[in-house]
Amino acid sequence: MEPNIKSSSQSNHSQEQNLGSILSVRSSIIDIHFPKRLPYINSQLKTGKGGNLSIEVVSHLSAQVVRGVALAPTAGLTRGEVVIDTQHPLQVPVGDRLLGRMLNLFGEVIDEKEAIAGGEWRSIHATPIAMSERVTKAEILKTGIKAIDLLTPLERGGKTGLLGGAGVGKTVLITEMIHNMVKQQQGVSLFCGIGERCREGLDLYQEMQATGVLPNAVLVFGQMNEPPGVRFWVGHAALTMAEYFRDRSQKDVLLLIDNIFRFIQAGSEVSGLMGILPSRVGYEPTLATELAQLEERICNTSAGAITSIQAVYVPADDFTDPSAVAVFSHLSASIVLSRKRASEGLYPAVDLMQSNSKMLMPHIVGDRHYQIAQAVRKTISTYEELKDIIAMLGLEELSSGDRQVVSQARRLERFLTQPFFSTAQFTGLTGKLVELDDALKGCERILNDEFADTPERSLYMIGSIDEVVKVPKEDKKS
Repeated sequence: MEPNIKSSSQSNHSQEQNLGSILSVRSSIIDIHFPKRLPYINSQLKTGKGGNLSIEVVSHLSAQVVRGVALAPTAGLTRGEVVIDTQHPLQVPVGDRLLGRMLNLFGEVIDEKEAIAGGEWRSIHATPIAMSERVTKAEILKTGIKAIDLLTPLERGGKTGLLGGAGVGKTVLITEMIHNMVKQQQGVSLFCGIGERCREGLDLYQEMQATGVLPNAVLVFGQMNEPPGVRFWVGHAALTMAEYFRDRSQKDVLLLIDNIFRFIQAGSEVSGLMGILPSRVGYEPTLATELAQLEERICNTSAGAITSIQAVYVPADDFTDPSAVAVFSHLSASIVLSRKRASEGLYPAVDLMQSNSKMLMPHIVGDRHYQIAQAVRKTISTYEELKDIIAMLGLEELSSGDRQVVSQARRLERFLTQPFFSTAQFTGLTGKLVELDDALKGCERILNDEFADTPERSLYMIGSIDEVVKVPKEDKKS
C-alpha cells in the first residue's frame, strides 16, 4: 500500500510513465488512447492543468482505447490533451487521524483545516468479506431510543432504511444515534453524504460540533453539484474508511448514508452517458449488481461490525419502483418518520405502525419483548381505527373497553417520546438514553393500566417509566 496518493503517483511517473491522449469528451465520459499499454479497470488517470482532473477507467474499448468517467467538471478539456496513468486505483486515507474531519471523495479536507498527508491510503475498491469470515449470529444493536429499540430493533452489522421527508427530524435522529453509538458502544460513526446539498452538509457539521459528537465521527461528502462519478463512488470511499475501523481498530462502526437513492441515480446518469441501453423506468441494467457491491461490504465480523442506517427516498411514494425494490431487498429494518406525529409534537416522529424490523422475532429478541411489542402495535392500531368515531361522536360514545384502549394508546404514544441529547440546547430538556428493559417495563405497566389515573402529559418526554412516579400527587389530580 502506497503511503500517499501524490507521492506514489510521482514515483511511478519517474520510473515509467504510461501516457495517453484524449480522443473525445462527452460530458463526463472521456475516451483515451494509450499506445504503450492499457490501464487496468478502476485505475485513476490524471489530466488537465496541473493534473487536477481525475478520471476513473470503466471499460476497455479496444487494444489501445479506454473509456473513463471524469470525477470533476470537464470544461476546457481538448482532444489530444495528455493523460497520465497513475497505475493505481482511486485511494482515500484511513485511520484515527480522520476522526472529526470532513472529506471529499479524494480524501481532501473540506473543513478548512490542515490537509491530511502521508500515512496509510487504501483503494476505494474492495471485495465484500467472504461468508466464511462473517458472524452469522443475529445480534441486536441497542440505540437507547425507546421507539426504535422496542418496535424496530436494529441488527448489528445490518442495514436499516430511514424513510422520511424534510422537516420530520431525520437529521436530528441521525445525530442522536451518532451520540448514543459513541456513548454506549465506544464506537465510531461515519456519515456519508451522497448528493448532499452544501447547506445540509454544513448544518450537520455544525450540529455535530455543537453536540460534541464530532471527535468520534468522520464525514465524507459527494455533493449534489459534483459530477455523477463522484456521487457514485463516494459511498465506496466511506466504506473503505469504515472497514479500516472495523478490521484494524476492531471497533463497531455506525455508517449513515444520506441518501442511498442518489447513489442509484448517479449510477443511472453514468450508465446513460456511456450509451448503455436502459432497463425498467430508465434505470441502468446493472442496478442490482452495483447496489449489491456497495451493500454487501456492510457486515459484521469477529473483529467488529459495520451497521448502516440509510436514508431512502422512494420516487413518487411508489414502493414498486426498481430502486425501492432493490434497496429494500438488502434492509433488515425500516424506520418510517411520520409528518403527522411531528406536527403533534411526538418526537422522535417514528411511525409506530409502518416501521418494522426482521429482528422482531421471539427467537431473536425474546418472547417477552415480542409479546409487548405486538401488544403495543395492536393497541395503537385499534386507537387509529377509533379516531374517526371519536371525531364524529366523541369519546363518551365509545364502550368502556374501547375507552380503555384509547387511554392506553395515548399514554403509550407519549411514553415513546424522548428528549434527545442533540436537541437539549433548543428544548431545555436533558437528553435521556433509555435501556431496553426500562422501555419494556414502561410499556408493560401502561398496558396493565397502572397509569390510567395519571395525566397523559406526565408520560411525555421522559426517559424510564420510574420518572412518572416522581410527579407530585396534587399534580396528578389536575
